[in-house]
Amino acid sequence: MPLLDLRNVTRRFGDFTAVDGVSLGIEAGEFFTLLGPSGCGKTTLLRMIAGFDLPDSGQILLDGVDLADRPPEDRPVRTVFQSYALFPHMSVEGNVAFPLQMAGTPARDIPARVAEALEDVRLQGFGKRRPHELSGGQKQRVAIARALVTHPTVLLLDEPLAALDAKLREEMQIELINLQKQAGITFVYVTHDQTEALALSHRIAVMNRGKVEQMDEPSKVYRFPQSRFVADFIGQCNLFSGVVAQSADGTVTLAVDGLGSVHVATRSTVAAGSRASIALRPEQIRIGSTVNGAGDNRFRGTVTDLLYMGDVTVYRVATEGGAQVEALLANSQTGRAKFFEPGDAVEMDWPAAAGHFIED
Repeated sequence: MPLLDLRNVTRRFGDFTAVDGVSLGIEAGEFFTLLGPSGCGKTTLLRMIAGFDLPDSGQILLDGVDLADRPPEDRPVRTVFQSYALFPHMSVEGNVAFPLQMAGTPARDIPARVAEALEDVRLQGFGKRRPHELSGGQKQRVAIARALVTHPTVLLLDEPLAALDAKLREEMQIELINLQKQAGITFVYVTHDQTEALALSHRIAVMNRGKVEQMDEPSKVYRFPQSRFVADFIGQCNLFSGVVAQSADGTVTLAVDGLGSVHVATRSTVAAGSRASIALRPEQIRIGSTVNGAGDNRFRGTVTDLLYMGDVTVYRVATEGGAQVEALLANSQTGRAKFFEPGDAVEMDWPAAAGHFIED
């Protein structure tokens, strides 16, 4: 049985269904992420786990116990908010000690518990400072220390890194991974940032319109999206839609407007005439002035735009039939920032196994 078990959980606000029959199981010691765009229901789901909101139907079980009648303060769950929610009039030590005081921890035990929590987040020596004397990353670590000091069974994190700059956010991601391993506590993390979710998580639940569209390991969510929404939401992706022209021997041929016949390997059995899509990541495409090889799919086109990103460049290519394809090329050649310019003629190819077949 999973440590945290959500069974057909639904939450409505008037005529709007924020969470629609969500069922998922989260294992002990797992770093689990709820990922999706604004309004998809991920924060509402987190609030119901915390006890700040209650489901209209369904069950939320922690270690087999239904949490329905337990208020937030009686649940072995703590929440870290995006706003940090630190008390500005208290020192760092005071902020971290507060939940222990509320729980009735003996006063003689509190200093050692606080020191241990601050050491866990690498803030030794910061105990006497006030929140206004801390950087954004330090405030975030104080908020995490305050949440961990009572040794909760589950730690909930609601977009905790959203307010940080890119470099600090990356540093905090590494710290969160290490902290979660060290503490051994189950983390349930909410974010709309796909890169963050892929970097942090053991598993990801991608949410859309109150439902879970796909739940799996990051590499599988990225490589094998189960719907057009997941393919489009997670990273950059070419989505080729068309009609199945042929299906045989583990390969489907799709007639795609602007491209023609596109071949994709799949175990799915589909009838000719069915509509379907192929998800193809830009890094799976070989691109060059000429492409040598025996790729199952080969097309010519003209570079229309490019996005230089330092280590890689993403090229947008218009094919002879008018389709738009994005291809990624590593900038590995010394002293060369980019390989092609808008207007350059290029060839592209990729094997049938590079794409992922999605039934519409």
